Amino acid sequence: MPHLGLVSLLVGDYDNAIAFYTRKMGFDLIEDTDMGDGKRWVIIAPPGATETRLLLAQASNAAQKAAIGNQTGGRVGFFLNTDDFARDHTRMQVAGVEFLETPRHETYGTVAVFRDLYGNKWDLLELAKSGQ
Repeated sequence: MPHLGLVSLLVGDYDNAIAFYTRKMGFDLIEDTDMGDGKRWVIIAPPGATETRLLLAQASNAAQKAAIGNQTGGRVGFFLNTDDFARDHTRMQVAGVEFLETPRHETYGTVAVFRDLYGNKWDLLELAKSGQ
C-alpha cells in the first residue's frame, strides 16, 4: 500500500537544523550521509516513526533560501501528533521551543501552534479519543 515516505523541509544549515529538531523537538536522527559537493542526505523523525519522515534539505540557491521558513505561505504546514500533549508541550517549552499560543481544546483534540528554528509553523496535537 502506498504511503508518504519523506517530506522535504528547506533549512539554512544542516547542523543547526539537526541540533534543533533532535535536541529541542526530540526527533531522532535517522540518517546523515555526505553526498559530496556540500550536500547531505539528512533524515529525521519523531521517535518510533516508521513511515513519514523529514528530509532536511539545505537551501542551495536564492529562491530556495527565500522560501526557508515560509514553505506553506505562513500557514501551519506540519502536524506533530502526540499521545501525551502535556508531557511533550512541557518538554518542548523547557527545551526552548517557541509556542505562539497557549494550548487549546478543540473538538478534534488538544493543540498549540509553535515555530521551528526557521519560523515554520507546526501544530503539536493530541487527537481526541473517539467516543469521548
